[in-house]
Amino acid sequence: MTTATSETPAAAATDPLDAAALARDFPILSEQVNGHRLVYLDSGATSQRPLAVLDAERDFLTHANAAVHRGAHTLAAEATELFEDARATVAGFVGAAPEQLVWTSGATLGLNLAAYSLGAALRLGPGDEIVTTAIEHHANLIPWQELAARTGASVRYIPAHDDGTLDLDAAAELIGERTRIVAFTHVSNVLGIINPVEKLIALAQAVGAVTVMDACQSAPHLPLDLPALGVDLAAFSGHKMMGPYGVGGLYGRAEVLESMPPFLTGGSMITTVTLEGAQYLPPPQRFEAGTQPIGPAIGLAAAVRYLDGIGLERIHAHEVMLAERMRAGLAEIPGIRLLGDAAGAGNAPRVGLWSFDVEGVHAHDAGQFLDARGIAVRVGHHCAAPLHARYGVTASVRASTALYNTPDDVDVLLDAVSGIRPYFGV
Repeated sequence: MTTATSETPAAAATDPLDAAALARDFPILSEQVNGHRLVYLDSGATSQRPLAVLDAERDFLTHANAAVHRGAHTLAAEATELFEDARATVAGFVGAAPEQLVWTSGATLGLNLAAYSLGAALRLGPGDEIVTTAIEHHANLIPWQELAARTGASVRYIPAHDDGTLDLDAAAELIGERTRIVAFTHVSNVLGIINPVEKLIALAQAVGAVTVMDACQSAPHLPLDLPALGVDLAAFSGHKMMGPYGVGGLYGRAEVLESMPPFLTGGSMITTVTLEGAQYLPPPQRFEAGTQPIGPAIGLAAAVRYLDGIGLERIHAHEVMLAERMRAGLAEIPGIRLLGDAAGAGNAPRVGLWSFDVEGVHAHDAGQFLDARGIAVRVGHHCAAPLHARYGVTASVRASTALYNTPDDVDVLLDAVSGIRPYFGV
């Protein structure tokens, strides 16, 4: 499996996927919304699930439902085997070994775990610095702010240019001898831009800082090999990659995970407990206190098998084609401003996602207009309020694609967007 970087090639001229055929694997996409065919363009928030995932969860619940790692009966053994097989499958999807994957409830928990445990492992204090970027999702922003508040460390931010790309010259100045942690998103959930994370990792490694990556918007869309990329920790979320809610993964380089104390404590993550104290299991179980998301983990394994069966290279090429079609159409509509496209070229490598402002119309009104026509998009600040402030808006409309979206879906969106401002008389 190859590593996706900022040099990912552009899509071929022909569409590499039969998205209309793939859409038939997703029952919900046959629904009608407000009398229209559902055009689902909100996969950046949550993706839809194919039958293979729905069937995997149901099969587990109807044939092997039991607690894992804590029973000697047949169902418990079967459930444990399925659960650990799922760990191996999902870990392999990102190029990792099973012991490098911690189950979490999602990326938010994974990033909070990273912040809490790294703060303790590194013994952060006054004078230490955490470097992140000004384009982060709140889940990769607030945990570092809270860590700084607890320890006396400070947070510094890599700014973005008007075109949405990170200022690497500023990054090189900010990441220095006091930097202990560098946290960044692989793909911006607002801009859709694939960041040059390999360059950020190199800057961090040069000063001995630990790297933490938010891979929520890359794991469903790009081929990943996290060990080859060199990142120390990376979090992703199941429900954004054709999988269930309530499950995600935190990848960790073995030496880093072993240095980190547990985040949550209780059952299943201990070796011995006395009234005087406890001893903990090695990673990943050290970070998996309590009842785990067994069915969702099995469903997520089915999701990554589904994605692998199609091929991440083909998925990415298809979505780039959709992104180019969307940008070209939106750029022709009067009063539409694409965020992170100030130069008007859209040359930064990206996934199939664009956020835009409709002049004179609030994003929520624009979203309701589109919903009335069966088009599902995200509106608001997309849990990235500072980034929206950077572009002088409080909210935007975001259209995000997945492997099941077709060029016709994009054309339906464009036709509807062209009618927003006339409808509202602006």
